[in-house]
Amino acid sequence: MPSTTSLPELLLAIRRGQLPPPASVDGALVPDTEADAYAVQDTVGRSLGPVGGWKVGASSPDAEPACAPIHTTTIFGDGDTVPANTCHHLGVEAEIGYRFARPLPPRATPWTRDEVLDAIGTAHPVIEILDTRFARPGSLHKLLHAADQQSHGALIVGPGTSAWRTLDPIHERVVLRIDGKVVKDHIGGNSAGDPLRMLVWLANHAARRGMGIDAGCVVTTGSTTGTIFVAHGTDVEASFPALGSVRAYLA
Repeated sequence: MPSTTSLPELLLAIRRGQLPPPASVDGALVPDTEADAYAVQDTVGRSLGPVGGWKVGASSPDAEPACAPIHTTTIFGDGDTVPANTCHHLGVEAEIGYRFARPLPPRATPWTRDEVLDAIGTAHPVIEILDTRFARPGSLHKLLHAADQQSHGALIVGPGTSAWRTLDPIHERVVLRIDGKVVKDHIGGNSAGDPLRMLVWLANHAARRGMGIDAGCVVTTGSTTGTIFVAHGTDVEASFPALGSVRAYLA
């Protein structure tokens, strides 16, 4: 187990290749609360470059969501190749994302649902790649993985549609293909239920953190397929009839 003075220092040293991903962590480094885990995200994030998006999800329609900022260095477009050194582990998830046309900056009064929805410009098919700075995904205390940008690895964003208000994300079909083979084909699948609830939650959470949501940011709203781990050198494609498709090559 690496010896460091803080969890942010450990995570940054692993990201920089100065330390291998550890299989265990000193218990003193585990965040005490979710707020402490978000503070670690913020500290690490200051070394990761500009924020270009967010991930948000919840374990059930009534559960408190959880989130992390996504930095522009890990955001890719439809048909892109994700370089092999971007992620160690490749956990593929098909998701629905929303790009904001107008900013929702920090302010004293909460953002309302109508205000948040009015700020959305487009909806997109997206693929999130889960990764971890630890030895194995999901193997350590949940607050360690929360602090580690909620295990974000990469985000591939497909073409958007401005007719997003006609989308019924809870009942939308999703098809996930790995190397051309269908591995998931079903209706819905997002444990959080309505993704718009999470966007409103995120707008106010990000405001309380002094960050807000910038115009142009893409927010991905949780897996509709579960996580499927694949090897490097894999083609992935996710499609939603009302949104279209997105694909990438994971080098």
